[in-house]
Amino acid sequence: MSAELLVLLIVVVTALAFDFTNGFHDTANAMATSIATGALAPRVAVALSAVLNLVGAFLSVEVAKTVSGGLLNIGGIHGMALLHIVFAGLVGGILWNLFTWLVGIPSSSSHALFGGLIGAAVAALGASGVIWTGDQKTGLINKIILPALLAPFVAALVAGVGTYAVYWLTRHSRKDRVSTAFRWGQIGSASLVSLAHGTNDAQKTMGVIFMALVARGTYTNADDIPLWVKVCCALAIAAGTYLGGWRIIRTLGKGLVEIDSPQGFAAETSSAAIILTSAQFGLPLSTTQTATGSILGTGLGKPGAEVRWGVMGRMAVAWVLTLPLAGLVGAACWWVADLGGGLLGVLIVLAVLIALSVSMYLRSRRNPIDTSNVNDDWADGLTPPAQPRESAAA
Repeated sequence: MSAELLVLLIVVVTALAFDFTNGFHDTANAMATSIATGALAPRVAVALSAVLNLVGAFLSVEVAKTVSGGLLNIGGIHGMALLHIVFAGLVGGILWNLFTWLVGIPSSSSHALFGGLIGAAVAALGASGVIWTGDQKTGLINKIILPALLAPFVAALVAGVGTYAVYWLTRHSRKDRVSTAFRWGQIGSASLVSLAHGTNDAQKTMGVIFMALVARGTYTNADDIPLWVKVCCALAIAAGTYLGGWRIIRTLGKGLVEIDSPQGFAAETSSAAIILTSAQFGLPLSTTQTATGSILGTGLGKPGAEVRWGVMGRMAVAWVLTLPLAGLVGAACWWVADLGGGLLGVLIVLAVLIALSVSMYLRSRRNPIDTSNVNDDWADGLTPPAQPRESAAA
């Protein structure tokens, strides 16, 4: 086996590892409100979300095309040089996902991936390695930055108006009947968000793997994304979703707004509509920012509801920092891989990735969040006080 082929295999496996972290990092986007309101039991919620993420991954490839050919100006780069860029970018995305999961902040997995790739490309090729502006199908500003700025506000507006309308229309109804009815409705709306998430997020990894395959000459940019890539990415994100990112589920479900079932229904419906629309236009939208904006909107739209602005502020800071910090990690990983040269450099970065990942996992066990405490009353901080437990899930 040649060194280049081995590096390609490492890149594919690392991409699927990112897809896995994307799954458990973003489960909260679809299921946090349903778990918080009791519409779905925690394990049932993540199982349902995993199945629908799997299905959603096969519904469209527009986002994958954007990722594989619309952000990086790498037309003349092939072989080991491009594989180094892709691998370094993936490592940047994974480490940012794990760090924000550890501290319970729902940052954008999409922007972590793009930041890592952009940082690695700039380190390798300079500023010309990124398509900053382009036509309607290409360009960092057009396809990433503008949607990132607009999505939370649009989602908050839609969810806020929807929430206000729901409470106004049901103001004379019995509260227990309203809550029960909307809990049933949440099963459908949360399912739609999970389907949308698979349609949007699984494709990002498809695009990265396809980029790596093109780098080695296995495929060309004119080819369709092969079925095995779609299947592997769908399975990886579904497996991660089933694991359940309980730390982030807790923050979105309990930390930002105290959610009732009508609010949960409004938040999920607005998120699904925005995410599915963006996927059809090939916009690799941040599902995290969309879902968070929707939840915030329900707090603004419900009369008398309280929004914890301190929690929202920490999320906003993480959103702002995601692209640049993931980019710095991606750039650093590229420098290490390039310094080591070829396969050796990739193996060094891989060892660092594994060591840091294990370290963050072990750190999370000091204060575990799982199905037994994900709905505990919110106190100061992003996670509840540590309690001794016999076992805990991620």
